[in-house]
Amino acid sequence: MLIRFGYELRVAVTQPTPFVCLLDVHPERRGDIRSEYPFSIRPHSVPVARYVDGFGNICRRFVAPVGETTMRGDGIIFDPGAPDAVAPSASEIPVAELPHDVLVYLLGSRYCETDKLSERAWAMFGSTPSGWGRVKAICDFVHGQIAFNYQDARATRTAAEAIEERKGVCRDYAHLAIALCRCLNIPARYVNGYLGDIGVPKDPAPMDFSAWFEAYLGGSWYTFDARHNKPRIGRIVIARGRDATDVPLVNSFGLHMLTSFRVWTDEMPDSILKAGQAA
Repeated sequence: MLIRFGYELRVAVTQPTPFVCLLDVHPERRGDIRSEYPFSIRPHSVPVARYVDGFGNICRRFVAPVGETTMRGDGIIFDPGAPDAVAPSASEIPVAELPHDVLVYLLGSRYCETDKLSERAWAMFGSTPSGWGRVKAICDFVHGQIAFNYQDARATRTAAEAIEERKGVCRDYAHLAIALCRCLNIPARYVNGYLGDIGVPKDPAPMDFSAWFEAYLGGSWYTFDARHNKPRIGRIVIARGRDATDVPLVNSFGLHMLTSFRVWTDEMPDSILKAGQAA
């Protein structure tokens, strides 16, 4: 199937302000893009530098002038239409046998305080079946522990705070699940991207970017989503990192005001896909 994806963000600043944005589709999915109006910025005279960070994400860097700056991107991507993989037999790998580049996803981070949650994690999940079953048990717990509400979003909320406050948004579900996995020596990493209402009832709320996580089991990274807590169709990864600190969609080095925010992720009609195949 084909999915149209994109965004338009507007920010206002009162003095020239450096920005780093992670809004491009992740390099692993670039080959699936069928057409794209890539990252653009207004005023058009603003120079933009592109680089890849240490986690493999595409970043855009620029200095926004005084006033309003608009960032926009739009594209169509091919997706096989399969739900997230489910692998009940995927096992945990002993820490001593993990690849070197995976070890960083066992460590505590800004929003995932393993030191505060370790004792609690082992008490709750230490006796559950290891591997896939343990991560699924964590997702079940987090899904029931946190009540989703956009009005409860808070950029500073950590995993330890989320488990006590019992409210939040998708990033809070991801942070808490990641922290609990790491406490149990299961590598886990934060993911943000697009997740449209494909194969599920339409959500009346305005479209937004989404956050989920991946756990390392059986030598592979698997997608888990503690907020929705069921396999979904049509995820488009933008960036991965230890937690939200590493992958901010928009990060300014100075004060800014978000004046407009639109995101779209929609399945395209089959006729468009068939027309493309015929061509």
